[in-house]
Amino acid sequence: MSTKPLYLHDSYLKEFEARVQRATGNQVVMDQTAFHPLTGGVAFDTGYLTKGDMKYRVVKVEINKETKEIIHTLEGEADLNQGDVVKGILDWDRRYGLMRLHTAAHLIAAIMYSDYDALITGGQVDPEHAKLDFNLPKTDREIFEAAVGKAKREASKSVSLKIYFLTRDEALKVPGVVKLAERMPPEERELRIVEIPSIDIQADGGPHVKNTNEIGEICLLKIENKGKNQRRLYFEVK
Repeated sequence: MSTKPLYLHDSYLKEFEARVQRATGNQVVMDQTAFHPLTGGVAFDTGYLTKGDMKYRVVKVEINKETKEIIHTLEGEADLNQGDVVKGILDWDRRYGLMRLHTAAHLIAAIMYSDYDALITGGQVDPEHAKLDFNLPKTDREIFEAAVGKAKREASKSVSLKIYFLTRDEALKVPGVVKLAERMPPEERELRIVEIPSIDIQADGGPHVKNTNEIGEICLLKIENKGKNQRRLYFEVK
């Protein structure tokens, strides 16, 4: 039985209740969760599951792509059984930092796509910083400095994001909705769309801030040459 992904509908949900579907050793599957798993290049959430006086640390969250179960790995073995009602509590500072970085990544990716025709070939959003790989022929620091500078200016315009769902066929007709060089969105009948009006629109399943003014200052950390037509940008938000 699949897990209902509450995070797709509300990135600001810090606590929730759920019913245990399966508990084996230190792994727990529930009927719903606000914990974002490691997917789409965004790090998983951490936090706690509680039941009465019992408190279990969540140290890893991943999704079974076949069953759509979201598996919560705990720090130790849990005394939980099928049918138990538990409360989930996210490490909010970690999650909010990921949201800010993730939305910043969308701004940078949109600018690299529109201004330099560069597609994303890889990337990862972690709590400390994010990295994006682009298919560019040369390592030109000026390009990345210009893109990050423009992303800062766009973020300061305080644009509210729009998050909605489209059928797969509808979504794939939207120009620029896929900015990945070698990968299409998952084979789902319905895709979650994240839109920063007049700037970006992407099929995306990760958590985001509500308004670009929450991002803060985007800071370029470094650029790496990762081989032929592969350039990596590291950045953080403050």
